[in-house]
Amino acid sequence: MNKRVIVLMLVLVLVALMSRSTASIATAQGKQIVYNSYNGDPTPRAFDEKLVKMWNDKNPDMPVQLNIVAHEDFKQAIRTYLVADPAPDILTWFAGNRARFFINKGLIADISDLWQSEGWDKVYPPAIKGLGTVGDKQYFLTNSYYWWALYFRPSILKANGLEAPKTWDDLMKACDTLSAKGVTPIAIGTKFVWPAAAWFDYINMRLNGPEFHINLMDLKEKYTDPRVKAVFMKWKEMFDHKCYMKDSAAYDWNDAVTPLVKGEAAMYFMGGFITDTWDPATKDKPDLQKDLDFVRFPIIDPKQKIGEDAPADGWFISAKAANPEGAKKFLAWLGSKEVQQMFADDLKRIPARNDVSLEKFTDAQKKGIDLLQKSDVLAQFYDRDTTPEMYEKGFNGFASFFADPSEKNIDAILKDLEDTRARLAAEEAK
Repeated sequence: MNKRVIVLMLVLVLVALMSRSTASIATAQGKQIVYNSYNGDPTPRAFDEKLVKMWNDKNPDMPVQLNIVAHEDFKQAIRTYLVADPAPDILTWFAGNRARFFINKGLIADISDLWQSEGWDKVYPPAIKGLGTVGDKQYFLTNSYYWWALYFRPSILKANGLEAPKTWDDLMKACDTLSAKGVTPIAIGTKFVWPAAAWFDYINMRLNGPEFHINLMDLKEKYTDPRVKAVFMKWKEMFDHKCYMKDSAAYDWNDAVTPLVKGEAAMYFMGGFITDTWDPATKDKPDLQKDLDFVRFPIIDPKQKIGEDAPADGWFISAKAANPEGAKKFLAWLGSKEVQQMFADDLKRIPARNDVSLEKFTDAQKKGIDLLQKSDVLAQFYDRDTTPEMYEKGFNGFASFFADPSEKNIDAILKDLEDTRARLAAEEAK
Protein backbone atom coordinates (compact mmCIF):
# COMPACT_ATOMS: atom_id res chain seq x y z
CA MET A 1 0.00 0.00 0.00
CA ASN A 2 1.63 3.29 -1.08
CA LYS A 3 2.06 6.32 1.16
CA ARG A 4 -0.64 8.39 -0.54
CA VAL A 5 -3.26 5.67 -0.12
CA ILE A 6 -2.41 5.36 3.58
CA VAL A 7 -2.62 9.13 4.05
CA LEU A 8 -5.96 9.27 2.23
CA MET A 9 -7.35 6.47 4.40
CA LEU A 10 -6.27 8.32 7.53
CA VAL A 11 -7.88 11.52 6.23
CA LEU A 12 -11.13 9.70 5.52
CA VAL A 13 -11.19 8.15 8.98
CA LEU A 14 -10.39 11.46 10.67
CA VAL A 15 -12.99 13.43 8.75
CA ALA A 16 -15.59 10.71 9.25
CA LEU A 17 -14.97 10.87 12.99
CA MET A 18 -15.09 14.68 12.94
CA SER A 19 -18.31 14.68 10.92
CA ARG A 20 -19.94 12.04 13.14
CA SER A 21 -18.86 13.84 16.30
CA THR A 22 -20.09 17.23 15.18
CA ALA A 23 -23.22 15.69 13.72
CA SER A 24 -23.95 14.08 17.09
CA ILE A 25 -23.61 17.45 18.77
CA ALA A 26 -25.94 18.91 16.17
CA THR A 27 -28.48 16.19 16.87
CA ALA A 28 -28.30 16.87 20.59
CA GLN A 29 -28.45 20.66 20.32
CA GLY A 30 -30.39 20.90 17.10
CA LYS A 31 -28.33 23.94 16.11
CA GLN A 32 -24.77 23.23 14.99
CA ILE A 33 -24.23 23.04 11.22
CA VAL A 34 -21.51 20.77 9.80
CA TYR A 35 -19.90 22.18 6.64
CA ASN A 36 -17.41 20.05 4.66
CA SER A 37 -15.37 21.98 2.10
CA TYR A 38 -12.80 21.09 -0.56
CA ASN A 39 -11.25 24.58 -0.45
CA GLY A 40 -7.87 23.40 0.76
CA ASP A 41 -5.68 25.78 -1.24
CA PRO A 42 -4.53 28.81 0.80
CA THR A 43 -6.61 31.59 -0.78
CA PRO A 44 -10.00 29.80 -0.96
CA ARG A 45 -9.33 28.24 2.47
CA ALA A 46 -8.89 31.70 3.97
CA PHE A 47 -12.09 32.81 2.23
CA ASP A 48 -14.08 29.86 3.62
CA GLU A 49 -12.74 30.55 7.09
CA LYS A 50 -13.71 34.20 6.73
CA LEU A 51 -17.26 33.27 5.70
CA VAL A 52 -17.71 30.87 8.59
CA LYS A 53 -16.37 33.40 11.09
CA MET A 54 -18.78 36.03 9.78
CA TRP A 55 -21.68 33.61 10.16
CA ASN A 56 -20.65 32.43 13.60
CA ASP A 57 -20.19 35.99 14.86
CA LYS A 58 -23.75 36.80 13.76
CA ASN A 59 -25.26 33.45 14.75
CA PRO A 60 -23.60 32.22 17.97
CA ASP A 61 -26.65 30.06 18.72
CA MET A 62 -26.32 28.26 15.36
CA PRO A 63 -22.56 27.90 14.73
CA VAL A 64 -21.02 26.30 11.67
CA GLN A 65 -18.35 23.62 12.16
CA LEU A 66 -16.00 23.92 9.17
CA ASN A 67 -14.08 20.82 8.01
CA ILE A 68 -11.67 21.58 5.16
CA VAL A 69 -10.16 18.66 3.25
CA ALA A 70 -7.58 18.88 0.45
CA HIS A 71 -9.31 19.18 -2.91
CA GLU A 72 -8.17 15.88 -4.42
CA ASP A 73 -8.80 13.95 -1.21
CA PHE A 74 -12.27 15.47 -0.97
CA LYS A 75 -13.13 14.12 -4.43
CA GLN A 76 -12.38 10.62 -3.18
CA ALA A 77 -14.00 11.07 0.21
CA ILE A 78 -17.33 12.60 -0.80
CA ARG A 79 -19.00 9.24 -1.45
CA THR A 80 -18.10 8.24 2.11
CA TYR A 81 -19.49 11.49 3.49
CA LEU A 82 -22.83 11.19 1.74
CA VAL A 83 -23.63 7.63 2.78
CA ALA A 84 -22.78 8.29 6.44
CA ASP A 85 -25.75 8.60 8.79
CA PRO A 86 -25.80 11.36 9.73
CA ALA A 87 -23.87 12.99 6.90
CA PRO A 88 -22.35 16.49 6.92
CA ASP A 89 -25.11 19.08 6.55
CA ILE A 90 -23.72 21.14 3.69
CA LEU A 91 -20.89 20.46 1.25
CA THR A 92 -18.99 22.14 -1.56
CA TRP A 93 -19.18 20.43 -4.95
CA PHE A 94 -19.36 20.83 -8.72
CA ALA A 95 -22.43 21.76 -10.72
CA GLY A 96 -23.77 19.75 -13.65
CA ASN A 97 -23.29 16.01 -14.06
CA ARG A 98 -21.05 15.72 -11.01
CA ALA A 99 -23.96 16.86 -8.83
CA ARG A 100 -26.61 14.95 -10.82
CA PHE A 101 -24.79 11.69 -10.15
CA PHE A 102 -25.50 12.06 -6.41
CA ILE A 103 -28.92 13.61 -6.97
CA ASN A 104 -30.00 10.55 -8.93
CA LYS A 105 -28.84 8.35 -6.06
CA GLY A 106 -30.99 10.27 -3.59
CA LEU A 107 -27.99 11.62 -1.67
CA ILE A 108 -28.63 15.34 -2.21
CA ALA A 109 -31.59 17.13 -0.62
CA ASP A 110 -34.29 18.95 -2.56
CA ILE A 111 -33.93 22.72 -1.94
CA SER A 112 -36.69 23.90 -4.27
CA ASP A 113 -38.43 25.60 -1.33
CA LEU A 114 -35.28 27.63 -0.68
CA TRP A 115 -35.16 28.79 -4.28
CA GLN A 116 -38.71 30.03 -3.86
CA SER A 117 -38.38 31.63 -0.42
CA GLU A 118 -35.13 33.44 -1.31
CA GLY A 119 -36.37 34.63 -4.69
CA TRP A 120 -33.34 33.16 -6.41
CA ASP A 121 -35.25 32.74 -9.67
CA LYS A 122 -35.10 36.53 -10.06
CA VAL A 123 -31.35 36.89 -9.58
CA TYR A 124 -29.83 33.60 -10.79
CA PRO A 125 -29.98 33.18 -14.60
CA PRO A 126 -31.93 30.18 -15.95
CA ALA A 127 -28.73 28.55 -17.19
CA ILE A 128 -27.24 28.72 -13.69
CA LYS A 129 -30.44 27.35 -12.14
CA GLY A 130 -30.43 24.54 -14.68
CA LEU A 131 -27.03 23.33 -13.52
CA GLY A 132 -28.64 22.13 -10.30
CA THR A 133 -32.09 21.17 -11.56
CA VAL A 134 -33.33 17.62 -12.13
CA GLY A 135 -36.86 17.31 -13.38
CA ASP A 136 -38.66 20.29 -11.92
CA LYS A 137 -36.76 20.36 -8.62
CA GLN A 138 -33.65 22.21 -7.49
CA TYR A 139 -30.86 20.50 -5.58
CA PHE A 140 -27.81 22.71 -5.96
CA LEU A 141 -26.78 26.34 -5.60
CA THR A 142 -24.00 27.62 -7.84
CA ASN A 143 -21.81 30.26 -6.24
CA SER A 144 -19.46 31.18 -9.06
CA TYR A 145 -17.84 30.09 -12.28
CA TYR A 146 -14.63 30.87 -14.10
CA TRP A 147 -12.94 30.86 -17.46
CA TRP A 148 -10.08 28.77 -18.81
CA ALA A 149 -7.40 30.49 -20.83
CA LEU A 150 -3.80 30.31 -22.01
CA TYR A 151 -1.91 32.35 -19.41
CA PHE A 152 1.48 33.76 -20.31
CA ARG A 153 4.30 35.99 -19.11
CA PRO A 154 4.26 38.97 -21.52
CA SER A 155 7.87 39.88 -20.66
CA ILE A 156 9.15 36.40 -21.56
CA LEU A 157 7.31 36.23 -24.86
CA LYS A 158 8.46 39.74 -25.79
CA ALA A 159 12.06 38.96 -24.89
CA ASN A 160 11.92 36.05 -27.34
CA GLY A 161 10.25 37.98 -30.15
CA LEU A 162 6.88 36.37 -29.65
CA GLU A 163 3.29 37.46 -29.15
CA ALA A 164 0.49 35.59 -27.40
CA PRO A 165 -0.52 32.66 -29.65
CA LYS A 166 -3.84 33.15 -31.41
CA THR A 167 -3.70 30.07 -33.64
CA TRP A 168 -2.35 26.54 -33.30
CA ASP A 169 0.48 27.40 -35.71
CA ASP A 170 1.37 30.37 -33.50
CA LEU A 171 1.51 28.02 -30.52
CA MET A 172 3.80 25.55 -32.27
CA LYS A 173 6.08 28.40 -33.37
CA ALA A 174 6.23 29.65 -29.79
CA CYS A 175 7.10 26.17 -28.52
CA ASP A 176 9.90 25.81 -31.06
CA THR A 177 11.34 29.27 -30.36
CA LEU A 178 11.22 28.99 -26.58
CA SER A 179 12.55 25.44 -26.46
CA ALA A 180 15.51 26.42 -28.64
CA LYS A 181 16.38 29.15 -26.14
CA GLY A 182 16.15 26.94 -23.08
CA VAL A 183 12.77 28.20 -21.86
CA THR A 184 10.01 25.70 -21.05
CA PRO A 185 7.13 26.77 -23.33
CA ILE A 186 4.22 25.49 -21.22
CA ALA A 187 4.05 24.56 -17.55
CA ILE A 188 1.68 21.76 -16.58
CA GLY A 189 1.24 19.47 -13.58
CA THR A 190 -0.38 16.09 -14.20
CA LYS A 191 0.15 14.42 -10.83
CA PHE A 192 -3.63 14.70 -10.72
CA VAL A 193 -4.71 14.31 -14.32
CA TRP A 194 -7.45 16.94 -14.66
CA PRO A 195 -5.15 19.67 -16.13
CA ALA A 196 -4.48 17.31 -19.04
CA ALA A 197 -8.22 16.83 -19.53
CA ALA A 198 -8.53 20.55 -20.28
CA TRP A 199 -6.23 20.10 -23.27
CA PHE A 200 -8.43 17.30 -24.58
CA ASP A 201 -11.57 19.41 -24.13
CA TYR A 202 -10.18 22.37 -26.01
CA ILE A 203 -8.41 20.59 -28.83
CA ASN A 204 -11.61 18.63 -29.45
CA MET A 205 -13.77 21.76 -29.41
CA ARG A 206 -11.34 23.72 -31.60
CA LEU A 207 -10.87 20.86 -34.07
CA ASN A 208 -14.31 19.22 -34.21
CA GLY A 209 -16.60 21.86 -32.73
CA PRO A 210 -18.25 22.10 -29.30
CA GLU A 211 -21.37 20.20 -30.35
CA PHE A 212 -19.33 17.11 -31.21
CA HIS A 213 -17.46 17.44 -27.94
CA ILE A 214 -20.67 17.64 -25.88
CA ASN A 215 -22.14 14.66 -27.74
CA LEU A 216 -18.98 12.71 -26.96
CA MET A 217 -19.35 13.64 -23.29
CA ASP A 218 -22.96 12.46 -23.44
CA LEU A 219 -21.74 9.07 -24.77
CA LYS A 220 -23.42 9.68 -28.13
CA GLU A 221 -20.22 9.60 -30.21
CA LYS A 222 -17.59 6.88 -30.36
CA TYR A 223 -14.07 7.32 -29.06
CA THR A 224 -12.90 5.27 -32.02
CA ASP A 225 -14.37 7.89 -34.37
CA PRO A 226 -11.55 9.23 -36.62
CA ARG A 227 -12.33 12.71 -35.32
CA VAL A 228 -11.32 11.71 -31.80
CA LYS A 229 -8.10 10.14 -33.03
CA ALA A 230 -7.44 13.40 -34.87
CA VAL A 231 -7.64 15.16 -31.51
CA PHE A 232 -4.95 12.94 -30.03
CA MET A 233 -2.78 13.27 -33.13
CA LYS A 234 -3.04 17.05 -32.94
CA TRP A 235 -2.31 16.84 -29.21
CA LYS A 236 0.75 14.70 -30.02
CA GLU A 237 2.20 17.72 -31.79
CA MET A 238 2.61 19.31 -28.36
CA PHE A 239 5.13 16.60 -27.52
CA ASP A 240 6.74 16.65 -30.97
CA HIS A 241 7.40 20.39 -30.55
CA LYS A 242 8.60 20.00 -26.93
CA CYS A 243 5.86 22.25 -25.61
CA TYR A 244 5.35 20.77 -22.13
CA MET A 245 7.62 20.84 -19.09
CA LYS A 246 9.40 17.58 -18.36
CA ASP A 247 8.23 15.15 -15.68
CA SER A 248 4.79 16.79 -15.45
CA ALA A 249 3.46 13.79 -13.48
CA ALA A 250 5.70 14.79 -10.58
CA TYR A 251 3.87 18.13 -10.18
CA ASP A 252 0.50 19.14 -8.84
CA TRP A 253 -1.08 22.09 -10.68
CA ASN A 254 0.01 24.41 -7.86
CA ASP A 255 3.59 23.21 -8.06
CA ALA A 256 3.65 23.83 -11.79
CA VAL A 257 2.96 27.54 -11.24
CA THR A 258 6.42 27.92 -9.69
CA PRO A 259 8.37 27.64 -12.99
CA LEU A 260 6.08 30.34 -14.39
CA VAL A 261 6.82 32.59 -11.40
CA LYS A 262 10.57 31.96 -11.70
CA GLY A 263 10.57 32.73 -15.42
CA GLU A 264 11.60 29.18 -16.30
CA ALA A 265 8.32 28.65 -18.20
CA ALA A 266 6.46 31.10 -20.42
CA MET A 267 2.84 29.86 -20.53
CA TYR A 268 0.29 27.85 -18.57
CA PHE A 269 -3.16 26.71 -19.72
CA MET A 270 -5.30 26.92 -16.59
CA GLY A 271 -8.54 28.18 -15.07
CA GLY A 272 -8.89 31.70 -13.75
CA PHE A 273 -8.16 30.43 -10.25
CA ILE A 274 -4.47 30.35 -11.20
CA THR A 275 -4.31 33.70 -9.41
CA ASP A 276 -4.99 31.87 -6.12
CA THR A 277 -1.39 30.67 -6.40
CA TRP A 278 0.16 33.39 -8.56
CA ASP A 279 -0.90 36.33 -6.38
CA PRO A 280 0.50 35.03 -3.06
CA ALA A 281 3.71 33.91 -4.79
CA THR A 282 4.29 37.38 -6.28
CA LYS A 283 2.71 39.64 -3.64
CA ASP A 284 6.05 41.19 -2.65
CA LYS A 285 7.01 41.79 -6.28
CA PRO A 286 4.44 44.20 -7.80
CA ASP A 287 6.11 44.33 -11.22
CA LEU A 288 6.17 40.55 -11.44
CA GLN A 289 2.59 40.27 -10.21
CA LYS A 290 1.48 42.38 -13.16
CA ASP A 291 3.48 40.27 -15.59
CA LEU A 292 0.69 37.76 -16.23
CA ASP A 293 -1.91 37.93 -18.98
CA PHE A 294 -4.11 35.50 -20.90
CA VAL A 295 -5.74 34.82 -24.26
CA ARG A 296 -8.36 32.32 -25.31
CA PHE A 297 -7.15 28.87 -26.31
CA PRO A 298 -5.70 29.07 -29.84
CA ILE A 299 -7.92 28.50 -32.86
CA ILE A 300 -7.32 25.33 -34.86
CA ASP A 301 -10.18 25.31 -37.37
CA PRO A 302 -11.62 28.82 -37.85
CA LYS A 303 -14.81 27.33 -39.32
CA GLN A 304 -15.76 25.76 -35.99
CA LYS A 305 -17.85 27.52 -33.36
CA ILE A 306 -15.98 28.76 -30.31
CA GLY A 307 -16.51 26.52 -27.30
CA GLU A 308 -15.20 27.37 -23.83
CA ASP A 309 -15.12 25.53 -20.53
CA ALA A 310 -16.80 27.55 -17.77
CA PRO A 311 -16.82 25.23 -14.73
CA ALA A 312 -19.29 26.17 -12.00
CA ASP A 313 -18.91 25.41 -8.32
CA GLY A 314 -21.34 25.64 -5.44
CA TRP A 315 -23.00 23.94 -2.49
CA PHE A 316 -25.64 21.36 -1.70
CA ILE A 317 -27.33 19.95 1.40
CA SER A 318 -26.94 16.28 2.15
CA ALA A 319 -30.08 14.14 2.07
CA LYS A 320 -28.90 12.61 5.36
CA ALA A 321 -28.03 15.91 7.04
CA ALA A 322 -28.40 15.95 10.82
CA ASN A 323 -29.47 19.60 10.76
CA PRO A 324 -31.21 20.27 7.41
CA GLU A 325 -33.04 23.37 8.64
CA GLY A 326 -29.85 24.94 9.93
CA ALA A 327 -28.15 24.03 6.67
CA LYS A 328 -30.89 25.79 4.71
CA LYS A 329 -30.46 28.96 6.75
CA PHE A 330 -26.70 28.89 6.19
CA LEU A 331 -27.14 28.15 2.48
CA ALA A 332 -29.65 31.00 2.16
CA TRP A 333 -26.96 33.34 3.48
CA LEU A 334 -24.27 31.84 1.22
CA GLY A 335 -26.52 32.49 -1.76
CA SER A 336 -27.13 36.11 -0.76
CA LYS A 337 -25.98 39.15 -2.69
CA GLU A 338 -23.60 39.98 0.16
CA VAL A 339 -21.67 36.72 -0.10
CA GLN A 340 -21.77 36.64 -3.89
CA GLN A 341 -20.21 40.11 -3.92
CA MET A 342 -17.44 38.77 -1.72
CA PHE A 343 -16.78 35.93 -4.16
CA ALA A 344 -16.25 38.52 -6.88
CA ASP A 345 -14.17 40.93 -4.80
CA ASP A 346 -12.05 38.50 -2.78
CA LEU A 347 -11.67 35.47 -5.05
CA LYS A 348 -12.02 37.19 -8.44
CA ARG A 349 -14.59 34.58 -9.51
CA ILE A 350 -17.52 35.44 -11.75
CA PRO A 351 -20.56 35.53 -9.44
CA ALA A 352 -23.57 33.38 -10.26
CA ARG A 353 -26.03 36.12 -9.23
CA ASN A 354 -26.73 38.74 -11.87
CA ASP A 355 -27.27 41.62 -9.42
CA VAL A 356 -23.71 41.77 -8.10
CA SER A 357 -21.84 45.03 -8.66
CA LEU A 358 -19.03 44.92 -11.21
CA GLU A 359 -17.44 48.17 -10.04
CA LYS A 360 -14.55 46.46 -8.27
CA PHE A 361 -13.90 43.93 -10.99
CA THR A 362 -10.29 43.79 -12.08
CA ASP A 363 -9.28 44.09 -15.72
CA ALA A 364 -8.62 40.32 -15.69
CA GLN A 365 -12.16 39.59 -14.45
CA LYS A 366 -13.66 41.81 -17.12
CA LYS A 367 -11.49 40.16 -19.75
CA GLY A 368 -12.53 36.69 -18.54
CA ILE A 369 -16.22 37.61 -18.67
CA ASP A 370 -15.74 39.03 -22.15
CA LEU A 371 -13.99 35.82 -23.25
CA LEU A 372 -16.98 33.74 -22.15
CA GLN A 373 -19.58 36.16 -23.48
CA LYS A 374 -17.97 36.08 -26.93
CA SER A 375 -18.00 32.29 -27.10
CA ASP A 376 -20.66 30.31 -28.95
CA VAL A 377 -21.05 27.36 -26.56
CA LEU A 378 -20.17 26.88 -22.89
CA ALA A 379 -19.22 23.48 -21.51
CA GLN A 380 -18.28 22.55 -17.94
CA PHE A 381 -15.19 20.32 -17.99
CA TYR A 382 -14.40 16.75 -19.01
CA ASP A 383 -15.04 15.28 -15.55
CA ARG A 384 -18.16 17.41 -15.08
CA ASP A 385 -19.73 16.85 -18.49
CA THR A 386 -19.53 13.07 -18.70
CA THR A 387 -20.38 10.21 -16.32
CA PRO A 388 -18.11 9.36 -13.33
CA GLU A 389 -16.98 6.02 -14.73
CA MET A 390 -16.27 7.54 -18.13
CA TYR A 391 -14.25 10.43 -16.80
CA GLU A 392 -12.20 8.10 -14.58
CA LYS A 393 -11.42 5.95 -17.60
CA GLY A 394 -10.70 9.09 -19.62
CA PHE A 395 -8.29 10.41 -16.99
CA ASN A 396 -6.45 7.08 -17.04
CA GLY A 397 -6.20 7.39 -20.81
CA PHE A 398 -4.85 10.94 -20.64
CA ALA A 399 -2.23 9.87 -18.08
CA SER A 400 -1.20 7.01 -20.35
CA PHE A 401 -0.97 9.42 -23.28
CA PHE A 402 1.33 11.78 -21.37
CA ALA A 403 3.54 8.82 -20.52
CA ASP A 404 3.59 7.57 -24.12
CA PRO A 405 2.15 9.84 -26.86
CA SER A 406 2.91 7.36 -29.65
CA GLU A 407 0.25 6.58 -32.27
CA LYS A 408 0.27 2.93 -31.22
CA ASN A 409 -0.59 3.88 -27.66
CA ILE A 410 -3.20 6.36 -28.87
CA ASP A 411 -5.00 3.54 -30.70
CA ALA A 412 -4.91 1.37 -27.58
CA ILE A 413 -6.23 4.24 -25.42
CA LEU A 414 -9.11 4.94 -27.81
CA LYS A 415 -10.14 1.28 -27.94
CA ASP A 416 -10.15 1.12 -24.15
CA LEU A 417 -12.20 4.32 -23.91
CA GLU A 418 -14.66 3.13 -26.52
CA ASP A 419 -15.18 -0.22 -24.76
CA THR A 420 -16.21 1.71 -21.64
CA ARG A 421 -18.34 4.24 -23.51
CA ALA A 422 -20.21 1.54 -25.46
CA ARG A 423 -20.99 -0.40 -22.30
CA LEU A 424 -22.20 2.69 -20.43
CA ALA A 425 -24.29 3.85 -23.37
CA ALA A 426 -25.93 0.42 -23.61
CA GLU A 427 -26.67 0.46 -19.88
CA GLU A 428 -28.25 3.91 -20.16
CA ALA A 429 -30.41 2.74 -23.07
CA LYS A 430 -31.97 -0.08 -21.02
